[in-house]
Amino acid sequence: MSQESRHAFDPYKHLNITINPNGSCTRHFVWPIVKPDTDPSPGKLAASKDVTINQETGVAIRIFRPTNLPSNDNAVARLPIILHFHGSGWVLYPADSAANNRGCSQMASELTVIIVSVNYRLAPEHRLPAQYDDALDALLWVKQQAVDSANGEPWLRDYADFSRCYICGSSNGANIAFQLALRSLDRDLTPLKIDGCVFYQPLFGGKTRTKSELKNFADPVMPVPAFDAMWELSLPVGVDRDHRYCNPKGYLPQKEKVGRLGRCLVIGYGGDTSLDRQQDFLNLLVTDGVRVEARFDDAGFHGIELVDPRRAVALLNMIRDFIN
Repeated sequence: MSQESRHAFDPYKHLNITINPNGSCTRHFVWPIVKPDTDPSPGKLAASKDVTINQETGVAIRIFRPTNLPSNDNAVARLPIILHFHGSGWVLYPADSAANNRGCSQMASELTVIIVSVNYRLAPEHRLPAQYDDALDALLWVKQQAVDSANGEPWLRDYADFSRCYICGSSNGANIAFQLALRSLDRDLTPLKIDGCVFYQPLFGGKTRTKSELKNFADPVMPVPAFDAMWELSLPVGVDRDHRYCNPKGYLPQKEKVGRLGRCLVIGYGGDTSLDRQQDFLNLLVTDGVRVEARFDDAGFHGIELVDPRRAVALLNMIRDFIN
């Protein structure tokens, strides 16, 4: 992409959105939305239900429980909980989209886990840290189900193992997962226990261009100007891409906390525009003493699991190995 064409490129047109004078966003597309299905009948991957966890913000979670449970004796076969944050580029689509619903159903079924997928608020109508606040609300809601089991959500009360909770996010959802993991260190979550974090293609940024950003500047799926636009729409007004929400490398007060994180799995692909950011993030974790498993494949691009079923299966296998 030449310098001239870079300036001519309209990232909002690429994202198919228009920014309105009041700061809101018009999305010129319709994502297929899937309603929850509470019936765990044979032939289905998972049953699902929606629960509003914050009446003031309207934030809800969608719970997925596998149709095929490992045992009728739930005292023996309790299921791990995955607190899940979907990728949306901060701006584009909610957790009840067809793609996220399909992915969470497959994860619940294949891994035999309870998925709590958080329908966090989208930018620019709600800028950071609103999404981090929604994530913390969801985590504390899960804790409350363990504390008050008599009145708690039945699917968690009857099937979940509160001692094996995992925080898992994809793309900007992995950014949310990271910030939630840090916030969780300030909370007494007993009897809930965070057993690990999964960061899949975590989305970070910064003012200085990396080699992978320059190499993939005109990536057909997610060019660098589109990433820039997403950060411009999601970060607090007046800050730049070196703010700690976007670029965690230089924020020293955070470093002490990072070293207290539990086990982490970081997954990425060589063709991802954000590859260098992800490897910087990995190095941040390793340098601060976190027990990290890194799974980087030379081939692949951002969101490849959405279009390549084999990569979707491989991703599930990596997460299965990590939690087991």
